[in-house]
Amino acid sequence: MTLNKENRTELNEFGEFGLINHLTKNIKIKNLSTIKGVGDDAAVIENKDKVTLVSTDLLIEGVHFDLTYTPLKHLGYKAVVVNISDIVAMNGKANQITVSISVSSRFSVEAIEEMYSGILLACEKYDVDLVGGDTTSSVSGLYLSITVIGEADTEKIVYRNTAKEGDLLVVTGDLGAAYTGLLLLEREKQVFKANPDMQPDLEGYDYIVGRQLKPEARTDIQKVLEGIEVLPTSMIDISDGLASEILHVCTGSELGCTIYEEKIPLDPTTINAATEFSIDPTTCALNGGEDYELLFTVSHNDYEKIKDVMGLSVIGHMTGKDTGTNLISGSGTSVPIKAQGWDALR
Repeated sequence: MTLNKENRTELNEFGEFGLINHLTKNIKIKNLSTIKGVGDDAAVIENKDKVTLVSTDLLIEGVHFDLTYTPLKHLGYKAVVVNISDIVAMNGKANQITVSISVSSRFSVEAIEEMYSGILLACEKYDVDLVGGDTTSSVSGLYLSITVIGEADTEKIVYRNTAKEGDLLVVTGDLGAAYTGLLLLEREKQVFKANPDMQPDLEGYDYIVGRQLKPEARTDIQKVLEGIEVLPTSMIDISDGLASEILHVCTGSELGCTIYEEKIPLDPTTINAATEFSIDPTTCALNGGEDYELLFTVSHNDYEKIKDVMGLSVIGHMTGKDTGTNLISGSGTSVPIKAQGWDALR
């Protein structure tokens, strides 16, 4: 087909997930071993009494990270963690990764070694093997792509599109910290650009800066849920903001939901930083992204098991599709949930 202005569609008209849906809508699975293809946190492939999980993330300098304030060691560590988080979101265990990089001549061997030290540190922490990859040159900075391979028990794997009406919506940890950390780093970058002699003022904000630069995958939650004998009915990791992930669960499960603003967990440092930037802290949680916490649903019958577990917050419940997706504000007003967080193509 000849491309011209008449039949040209701009990428931002679709957005990241719209483009993915458009490009993959006609894909037909041919192999019986392919249980789940595009559309979840990881692909699922049959492997005897278990299933193999595969997920890939591509990080691009200037789009996903800024080396002005991102140490290369932190970048390598984070790149591994965000992939492992996808496997955790399927209730699986990551076993191997491959690493592919594309670098320009402005990077030295020592710089790449520093990035790999972060990659290897994450592999050590999460008991993952680096088993291969590729390296090539770039004319425009640094590209880092990691593929993670994991596994899950056939009976315990959890998808994002299997929630049931009446299920409780639960999140781990606290939300919005990574986004406020990013705002702080961007502010200090502008100060540095205006006056290179100025040192960054990050005192008192170690927590939110750490959440941005060095997130952790919530592998611990799997052990907690197993200990209290709770298997989520659906699950997803919070990479693009709570609102976006809730809509993924609702759309995939063909349901609606109601969540309560007062139930969304926020760290005091996040609240203080958001206030400093004149932003509603709830907005940071809903639309900030990169927290890499887990959002999952459980049967309402499991409420007694989870209600007192530290680090788990019940924020709402799943409803019929016709009710829509709604946030009940602190004042009692019902507001439709909209995804306004990270979208790679907007």
